Amino acid sequence: MPPISFEFFPPKTDEQRATLEKTVAALQPRRPQYVSMTFGAGGSTLSYTLEAVRDLLGHGLDAAPHLSCMGGSRAEIRELIQSYRALGVKRIVALRGDLPSGMASFGDLRYASDLVEFIRAESGDHFHIEVACYPEVHPQAADAHADLLHFKRKIDAGANGAITQYFYNPDGYFRFVEAAQRLGVDAPIVPGIMPISNFSQLKRFSELCGAEIPRWLAKRLAAYADDADAIREFSSDVVADLCRTLLERGAPGLHFYTLNRARPTLSVLDRLGALD
Repeated sequence: MPPISFEFFPPKTDEQRATLEKTVAALQPRRPQYVSMTFGAGGSTLSYTLEAVRDLLGHGLDAAPHLSCMGGSRAEIRELIQSYRALGVKRIVALRGDLPSGMASFGDLRYASDLVEFIRAESGDHFHIEVACYPEVHPQAADAHADLLHFKRKIDAGANGAITQYFYNPDGYFRFVEAAQRLGVDAPIVPGIMPISNFSQLKRFSELCGAEIPRWLAKRLAAYADDADAIREFSSDVVADLCRTLLERGAPGLHFYTLNRARPTLSVLDRLGALD
């Protein structure tokens, strides 16, 4: 069974906590290798992230907090690393992140490769470190080759593996993996999977992160208009086919961006009977 993992975001209200609890309860039986918890740059959701990670660990899950370096000092990041280690965290997703609104300084660590290097200097091999990569090129990268070299620097700094931004074109993922391997990257590159339940939301996310929605897929989704059930069924089939293709061609696992909802991810997994 290929390893799967799930990403959540930290709840801020009692209603969001209840939703996340239900989502975790529904997804935990699928035996994820680990679950990750996102992090707000500049501490905007830091306390929520710590609390959420503690709750996930309490459920017996291997919880991997996202750690962003943008806008933070070495002292602040060191304190976070020590806090997570004290909680029993064994895995971290190390990211550059975005500069917090209203902050003029990038902080002491400018790039994710700097953060990976710092985590290793502070904690040795205690943490399994995942980093991000972009098969369709980071929206701020000068070009595809420069983006690939930046990714290699993160691996060279000590990262154990990578999670991609979501995509819907498997060929783009495999071309990226092959290009990384030609540069000497041998760490596993796990595809990030975004189940689809709301097309308008997906368009907004994709515009921000640079993920491409293929024209044929966008046109089909637009044709369903507000028919949520039709969108859900069609999208689940499409994403399940994508996952199946990825696994059949050698992807080392699947990382699902759940948006704290279980149903879209479960709908995809149910179509992949081999993962049960």
